[in-house]
Amino acid sequence: MSHSNSFYITTPIYYVNDVPHIGHAYTTVAADVLARYWRLRGRDVFFLTGLDEHGQKVQQAAAKAGVDPQAHCDKLAPQFQALWKRVNISNDAFIRTTDLPHKSIVQQYLQQLYDNQLIYKADYTGWYCTFDERFWTEKDVADGLCPDCNRPVEQLSEHNYFFKMGQYQDRLIEHIKQHPNIIRPESRRNEVLGFLTTQKLGDLSISRPKSRLSWGIELPFDKDYVTYVWFDALVNYVSALEYLRPAPSFEQYWPANVHLVGKDILTTHAVYWSTMLMALNLPLPETIFAHGWWTVDGEKMSKSRGNVVDPNKMVDEFGADAFRYFLLREVPFGHDGDFSQSAMVTNINSDLANGIGNLLSRTLTMIERFANGTIPAVGTPALPELEALIAAAATRLPERINHGFGALAFRENLQAIWELIGLCDEYIDKAAPWQLAKNPDSHPRLNTVLNTASRALRLLSVLMYPYMPKTAVQLAQQLGLSFDFSKPVPQTAYEWETPLAEVHISKGPGLFPRIESKPQGAKTVSDATTPPQSMTAIPVSATATPQTSAAAAPAPMAPAQITIDEFMKIQLKTAKVLTAERVPKSEKLLKLQVSLGEGTEPRQIVAGIGKKYEPEALIGKTIIIVANLKPAKLMGIESQGMVLAAGDSDVRGLATILEEVDPGTKVK
Repeated sequence: MSHSNSFYITTPIYYVNDVPHIGHAYTTVAADVLARYWRLRGRDVFFLTGLDEHGQKVQQAAAKAGVDPQAHCDKLAPQFQALWKRVNISNDAFIRTTDLPHKSIVQQYLQQLYDNQLIYKADYTGWYCTFDERFWTEKDVADGLCPDCNRPVEQLSEHNYFFKMGQYQDRLIEHIKQHPNIIRPESRRNEVLGFLTTQKLGDLSISRPKSRLSWGIELPFDKDYVTYVWFDALVNYVSALEYLRPAPSFEQYWPANVHLVGKDILTTHAVYWSTMLMALNLPLPETIFAHGWWTVDGEKMSKSRGNVVDPNKMVDEFGADAFRYFLLREVPFGHDGDFSQSAMVTNINSDLANGIGNLLSRTLTMIERFANGTIPAVGTPALPELEALIAAAATRLPERINHGFGALAFRENLQAIWELIGLCDEYIDKAAPWQLAKNPDSHPRLNTVLNTASRALRLLSVLMYPYMPKTAVQLAQQLGLSFDFSKPVPQTAYEWETPLAEVHISKGPGLFPRIESKPQGAKTVSDATTPPQSMTAIPVSATATPQTSAAAAPAPMAPAQITIDEFMKIQLKTAKVLTAERVPKSEKLLKLQVSLGEGTEPRQIVAGIGKKYEPEALIGKTIIIVANLKPAKLMGIESQGMVLAAGDSDVRGLATILEEVDPGTKVK
């Protein structure tokens, strides 16, 4: 059995003729997250992925291109290897079934089974699907079409070699019943058991005549045949341990802890592979986990529909970490998921830009402003109840995450991590460190707030690392920590009580720039009608209902009424606050940079809200502005618009938007 401290994780070997798509990326990212997590916790990890390079489709594609099949594979293999580098996949080895040592190990196992009389030759007639490279029985085929891919099948009659798979049926049923974790999730285990307990398991054809298919591994006991592609492909999980390690390491890593597969290849793994291992007297893997499929905008992904999601494009547009996060955050692992770019944008903006990115940015900004750029030691409690809540959540979190990784509950783990981020945001909002900074007596409380947020960020960097490695490294560096994530991190990094003080921070760029999606149907400022002159007279911080004529003339007894046409000239839009700072020598004025959406330059607005709000408290908020106000100068600084706020002589509240609304959206 495998050594208790080792962890062997595999992806399926992907078919070399496919273009890498979201399904391949999903399995490989999930495997990578597991590998990174267990390495960090000190386990001896071996993470294998690779390519299946034999079979009829490769032979046909190579013939069509006029090249040798091996040359065809050599040309295609780098597209997977390059993608895995871009998505930060930390695989320890990359297997190709055309590797000579793999071929010889497959032949060795075939010979062993043949010598033990577990392989025999027989005639076979069946319906053959070239696309899927498999035979179907009469009852499987409807209207002459393959039940799997709906392409026409042809009747073939030929001699083939068969593996006595059927004789292992009862033993396999018994093994699955005694090892509930071998097939997961449970619904898939029930499917396999249902199939095995209601149907007779036949023997498996493990050869193809060379006259029909020459591109494969030759049978060691009959040179006129090559090995059926699945018998060749499945052996990769053990052959890799023999030749892709510095020294053979079968004893060290087998049985595999987790084979990750898509649900479409569960039967081949749960039945073919398990019975092959039984016949070879090798232990079965601990877990075969079959995850769901991705649809795209509610539709099945297919080349003919042209809706195949290209992971390379996703990395170009959103970055590897954001793509990795989305894949595992969107659906519970094991279920089917739907990919939509708009869902990904919302996800990145709400969880990454406004979540972890904003928490780091505001914490570091306050440490720079209020503590000379050094994390202060804990002082006196600021908000004891919330501090106790954060301490309890942070203390429990590593164990919750550990349990989640045992259960492959990737999404639930991310939700638990984001609960802590939410608690920290609430804590900073309620503790209002910018207020505490004004009074020297409150500085011990201020120090506690800054220290608590910093310790939470330390823990978050370690817990987020498996999912978003680059982000975790940047977060730790900006916090002034020197974690080497390539080695197991010290246990103290996971412990809430570990002190963190006198560390000098080095604030860098934001972790996740907000993605501005194009505003729907909102006019851009350039095509707005010229505003009435009187609007420039409105104070920069106006009441929430702009009263244009009242501002221009002495106030009458009742508010002057305006027509709908006059009101329609005012362009109200949502805007996202990107930066905020005080205007020197003014207690009241703040200078804001706001975004009005993708494709627009940030706007500078000077607002008289400085008595009510500290600049840090505004960053990331969605506010409402008058977008078509003539620019005006306040204290020599140009203001290109006006924010809406409520209050008579003093500002009492800013008009903000509760829901997640794209910047630049019209307010009406």
